[in-house]
Amino acid sequence: MSELVANCPRCSAQAITFDVKSENYIGSSYGWQRHFELYGVCRSCKKSTVFFVDQIDPNSDELHRKHSPSSLPMAVNRSLKVVGFLSLKDAAAQAPPDHLPENIHAAFREGAACMAIGCFNAGATMFRLCLDLATRAMLPQADEAGLNNKIRRSLGLRLSWLFEKRYLPEALSELSTCVKDDGNDGAHEGILTEQDAEDLSDFAFIMLERIYTEPKRIEMARLRRQERHKH
Repeated sequence: MSELVANCPRCSAQAITFDVKSENYIGSSYGWQRHFELYGVCRSCKKSTVFFVDQIDPNSDELHRKHSPSSLPMAVNRSLKVVGFLSLKDAAAQAPPDHLPENIHAAFREGAACMAIGCFNAGATMFRLCLDLATRAMLPQADEAGLNNKIRRSLGLRLSWLFEKRYLPEALSELSTCVKDDGNDGAHEGILTEQDAEDLSDFAFIMLERIYTEPKRIEMARLRRQERHKH
């Protein structure tokens, strides 16, 4: 049985040792970084917590192939970092689309967590950030075809320009009406309703899938096909 040092969310003990009873592998990122849920018991209050942990170093692959987190021969913190713990915010929180850039993935997860606990303005703000980050990356560096600084600064105007120039599929245009052209959609004023926030969530999810998930899946399928036809 291995040990994990973390702050206890049950008794507020700081940097306390947990006995790691078991783990659940939940996936990987970047071709090397493993993600786990660890079930640990606090030595101070004797209560349990499920921690989310990520592999720290790609060079620790050999260690993690030989040992599960609960059987590591050293403290878990030396090869895995605590990134959170299971709580109410995880209840029915929507998972982000696959293959997102790290910053957009983090923003979407935060937005989904806010929605799960009823913080709709906060959730909508994070989904708006996802859209802002994704669409900024799609703009050409040089001003062209009416592109200017005002469009670059405004998410609503930027979306309109991207649809007009066919950088984004026309099929998504109707869903984009949840983002006003002038950016005054209420996210900054804190006046959005649950329905408004859900509209932003739906649009963000579908658009991010189109921009990142679908092209990556096609690329992966193409690589698998090439691998099959090598022989």
